[in-house]
Amino acid sequence: MANSYTQIHIQAVFAVKRREHLLHDVLRDELCRYLTGIIQQNGHKVLAINGMPDHLHVLFGMRPNQSLSELMKEVKAHSAKWINENQKVHGHFEWQEGYGAFSYERSALPNVISYIMNQKDHHNVKTFMEEYRELLKDFEVSFDEKYLFHVPQ
Repeated sequence: MANSYTQIHIQAVFAVKRREHLLHDVLRDELCRYLTGIIQQNGHKVLAINGMPDHLHVLFGMRPNQSLSELMKEVKAHSAKWINENQKVHGHFEWQEGYGAFSYERSALPNVISYIMNQKDHHNVKTFMEEYRELLKDFEVSFDEKYLFHVPQ
């Protein structure tokens, strides 16, 4: 759209259903490349992507050609289908419902990128749920505990 200029940076966080530890290192690397392709095909720019065996973080520059909910629906649906069709895990793979999305100003990007790329170090200190609750509180997002990502059983 002519004369439309934006600078929108979003960190999305989403988890494997039941937060099962299914995203081993090799799969996670492949998955990150696949997700990058989906996001780029939708006109957005991936700045950082990484995660742990049970969840992922993606920082991207978002273009106004699509809503965030549409993008996340496409990212999760297509990646789950890819994992299942290519039998990347034993059994059926699913993402948990929902996601967290947090916006950042340009000056914060180097710190957010470092944070995402060093997930393993962060999770030596904090659990995923501690990290996620902290993000929600830091961004003053109201939430109900019963709707947060399910704890593994």
